[in-house]
Amino acid sequence: MTARHPVTDSTLQADQDKPSIPPLPQQRHKVVLVIDLVESVRLMAANEAAVVNQWRGFMHHATTQVLPACHGRLVKSLGDGMLVEFDQPTDGVRAALALHKYFAPLNETLPPAQQLHLRAGLNATHLYVDENDVYGHGVNLAARVADLASPGETLVTTSVFDGIVVGVDAEVEDRGESYLKHWPEPVRTWHLYPVSRTSASVRPRVPEASATDFRPSIAVVPFETRSHAPEQFVIGELIADGVISQLARSQNLRVISRMSTTAFRGRQTNAGEIGQHLDANFVLGGSYVTYGDKVVIMAELSDRKRGEVIWAERLSGDTRDLLETQSQLLDTLCAACARALLNDVVQRTLVLPVPQLDSNALMLGGITLMHRSTPRDLQRSQQLLEAVVERHKRVATPWAWMAKWHIMQVVQGLSGEPARDFKRAIDTADRALDLEPNSSLAMAIKGHALCHLGEDVDASHRLLQEATQSNPNDPMAWLYNSVWSTMWGTPEDSMMEAEKALHLSPLDPQKYYFEMMLANSYLAMERLEEAVALCRSSLAKNRYHLPTLRAMLISQYELGHRQDARETFELILALQPDLTLSKYTAAGSHSRLRQRGAKVFAELGLRQH
Repeated sequence: MTARHPVTDSTLQADQDKPSIPPLPQQRHKVVLVIDLVESVRLMAANEAAVVNQWRGFMHHATTQVLPACHGRLVKSLGDGMLVEFDQPTDGVRAALALHKYFAPLNETLPPAQQLHLRAGLNATHLYVDENDVYGHGVNLAARVADLASPGETLVTTSVFDGIVVGVDAEVEDRGESYLKHWPEPVRTWHLYPVSRTSASVRPRVPEASATDFRPSIAVVPFETRSHAPEQFVIGELIADGVISQLARSQNLRVISRMSTTAFRGRQTNAGEIGQHLDANFVLGGSYVTYGDKVVIMAELSDRKRGEVIWAERLSGDTRDLLETQSQLLDTLCAACARALLNDVVQRTLVLPVPQLDSNALMLGGITLMHRSTPRDLQRSQQLLEAVVERHKRVATPWAWMAKWHIMQVVQGLSGEPARDFKRAIDTADRALDLEPNSSLAMAIKGHALCHLGEDVDASHRLLQEATQSNPNDPMAWLYNSVWSTMWGTPEDSMMEAEKALHLSPLDPQKYYFEMMLANSYLAMERLEEAVALCRSSLAKNRYHLPTLRAMLISQYELGHRQDARETFELILALQPDLTLSKYTAAGSHSRLRQRGAKVFAELGLRQH
């Protein structure tokens, strides 16, 4: 058995005399900047007083201006270098690029041998941090990377490179992998240099989407929390993800990818700069704050080119609602934003001369006014669409919408010869298909016109089916398939296709039209109460839409609501005073719904001729 040594007073005294070791500081993710003066030993030897004086001026500039502006903390000053820590890679990059500029005016007055240049290395890693210092091998890596840099250069590791946006925070040059002293693996580095007009001008230009895509583009930047609690950040991600997902389902908007807009999280960047970087016409952003289970969102939509806020709103709801597949709060936010954007674009098309309007404003204005259902709006719609066709003769989309315009003339009862206008729609859609044979929109519109003519029902169905196969996400193709099924197929298919169209474009400015088609499906299935409810929802968005009023009339009359039907009948006659039974049946006499409608009109006293 091993003998135990007795504890003596001298042993206790010795233990007490040992210096106490403080506990290990907390480990945090930090960005470390190591910056030093190139050839400082030679420069000091040649003119010590001057170099020391210049370095002190540099340190004063760094600690009073650059580092506070970039949220940096000076950890060490070494007489010819310094160690700084930051929370964000973007802050470290901004600071390094700004510090390099300090000696430029001085160097213009000095011969090359006396000039002062800096070199810098940046690394992001987990470090032990206390109030006096930072500790860890990540600091050594930043120093090794700084040693690789040439005079005037900033080199960064992969962990920093991944946290910046090229073209926004800096331009880059990949330096590849290097073997560093006392480092087990090769380290890849990038040389960073400032973004300038010159560098932007030599960057390859991506062809503008407006040549073939006439939808206004919107960038949704991550919403910022007004609380700094880390658990609150996820709410901003949920808002951005949900809004982008919803807006992307609108056929009238081009929504910038989430991968691109995430780059602007937490940046103090104005909407104009964001829109310019992302080639977006509009920027949606804002902030939020939580109170227990409640979240309040402050949203703001800006027009990038005009530099104006065109819509702002405060919305509130339950934080748990953001986790729902169909979030009521996000639905409300997206619908209000899309409506404001659309109204802004369309209002400009009504007051500005056509030559001053962008193609996307012409296209969206033409489509929207086409569906507002008054003769004046249809006339302006024609002017706008013809202007787009004239500007972009070799693009299919404007021709396809012009074909739709001819159909709308018939649908709204403004055509003296429905068959002639349906044929014009077919001819115009053929122009679009000559330019783009796989255009689902052109195929759907041509199939829709053929469906109404009733001369080749099978051909119209093939075209509509081909449109949905060409682009399964085209809501218009599904909607016109629903029309065909209502007229020639089964009500069940019609309902499924109309619901699919509505699901694909829930924020569509023509939502009233989608609801009208679904109401017709319900009407065909004798689900009259549901048909009336959908017609009311549709008319709340467009009270002058005659097809919706006709569906409402049939539903009300067959339900036995004769007084309501009589009021709807009078409204139809007020909008279309020259309506007769023969004119009504001429545009689709083969349709079972038309036949039911003709019976109702006759019983309410509509004249034959």
